Amino acid sequence: MSAIKKTLVIGASTIPDRYAYKAVKMLQQHNHPVVAIGKKEDTLDGVKIEKEQIFFDDVDTVTLYLNPMHQKQYYDYIIQLSPKRVVFNPGTENPEFYALLKENSIEVDIACTLVLLTTNQY
Repeated sequence: MSAIKKTLVIGASTIPDRYAYKAVKMLQQHNHPVVAIGKKEDTLDGVKIEKEQIFFDDVDTVTLYLNPMHQKQYYDYIIQLSPKRVVFNPGTENPEFYALLKENSIEVDIACTLVLLTTNQY
């Protein structure tokens, strides 16, 4: 069993067929505390989806569900949270952001959160 990793899901959604929705649910099933930011405030299984860039304490992992064009506004925010790593899910690949994260000693993981959880590699 892997360590508990507080995870920030950026691009969270309450639409069941969205991968960000599935990620929130699966992270909870694997007992990882979840915080979330999305386009609109809402709640998903007790997780409050924030609209604003709130400073969350002790974030281990940020998992992205935003295409690269929408990531720029989060660069400084994510770096200030200083997570151990950022997971770039399929469709979110962004070499410009990888470089910034690495400069700030933040691990870049180009992977699928759902696959990582399913295969116990999270």
